[in-house]
Amino acid sequence: MNVLEVKNVSKRFGNLVAVRDVSLTVKKGELRAVIGPNGAGKTTFFNLISGFFPPSAGTVIFEDMDVTDLSAQKRVVLGMARTFQITEIFPELSVYENVRIGAESAAGFRLRPWLSAVEKSEIRNLVDETLALCGLTDKAGRLVGELAHGHQRATEIAMALTLRPRLLLLDEPTSGMGDQETYEITQLVRRLHRDSNFTIVLIEHDMRVVFHLADFITVLDQGALLAEGTPKEIEANPAVQAAYLGKAA
Repeated sequence: MNVLEVKNVSKRFGNLVAVRDVSLTVKKGELRAVIGPNGAGKTTFFNLISGFFPPSAGTVIFEDMDVTDLSAQKRVVLGMARTFQITEIFPELSVYENVRIGAESAAGFRLRPWLSAVEKSEIRNLVDETLALCGLTDKAGRLVGELAHGHQRATEIAMALTLRPRLLLLDEPTSGMGDQETYEITQLVRRLHRDSNFTIVLIEHDMRVVFHLADFITVLDQGALLAEGTPKEIEANPAVQAAYLGKAA
């Protein structure tokens, strides 16, 4: 089953073509990495998938539904969840409260002035499960703003997971991290993919992470599709070596 089908999408900003005729198919349970040099159009492409930008041309299909004209919020309701290159959290609140806000929003309780005992129990169970999945149980009471960047990123991913997404979009999950934090986030993404069978598409600049995690890799260059394939195929591709990996063709 295909969870995501992007068909010949393009995005123009005036005379600038940021994404040009790019197609992508992601199967259920797959982890797909999108890579490319700076200015390759990766974030714009992600914005087209998640609904933050409408495409100038092309179609986005999510679980056999044409979502091309749907807003980002409506795509979230359907089962897409996204994190951002700049971590989106509430630093003045605890890890638990951040994840609880995500859980209540996902359940449609965000504007409710009160919850029943049953609803509170359901939210509490979801938050506890998500914290455990993301390795944050021992950090639940800590203010997010006091935590290391890696734990802040894990909190943001936990908030996305409370949406129970069928497609998880991760934008530069290891951005700005040292080796240990990169390792911890890589292990978290690996668990989500291999153990919990999440379908994941990620943008990532760290090739160690990409080649360690990805089932398939899509390479963009100057807004166009340069190559796609398995990590081994991409690593051996002369065009990718010349354009991105810094090796002679």
